[in-house]
Amino acid sequence: MSRNGGKWKSAIGWAAIEGHWLRRKHFTPQVLAQIADRIRQSELGHGGELMVAVEAVAPPHERDGHARALEVFGRLRVWDTPGNTGVLLYLGLDRHHIELIADRGVTAPNEVWEHLCAQLQDRLSAGDYVAGVLAAIDAIEDVLARHTAPLRSGEANPNDLPDEPVLL
Repeated sequence: MSRNGGKWKSAIGWAAIEGHWLRRKHFTPQVLAQIADRIRQSELGHGGELMVAVEAVAPPHERDGHARALEVFGRLRVWDTPGNTGVLLYLGLDRHHIELIADRGVTAPNEVWEHLCAQLQDRLSAGDYVAGVLAAIDAIEDVLARHTAPLRSGEANPNDLPDEPVLL
């Protein structure tokens, strides 16, 4: 038994290996299609836009999970919706990091997002990835329905962001 187990794991990039394994195991093409369908269906009732980004391994230049999520938010142009109603659900699998970032057109307080992140973290920690992510999407869409400008009668959500999760 070695007392330097942590150094060995770090030397071979254990977090990277785990991140790729988690993505392959829990985010299969069928699950990704299920997530996209859930987003597509739920966005019909409001003007908000949700994007899910799943990153197996964060780049070494960005050690802070929140800063990385902000970078992804910008690179994926989640901010680029007419009503500024984009929300990013970022899952950093290698670092076990969850982040919800909402654009300025979403009026929900930070406590709401923190609570949703904590709920999802509990589900993921229990290994309940698929149901946990789908429940998080439902909860986020509920927040968007309450904290974005409502659609006018007969108006449809323009769906400015892709519904398919982005794998990074």
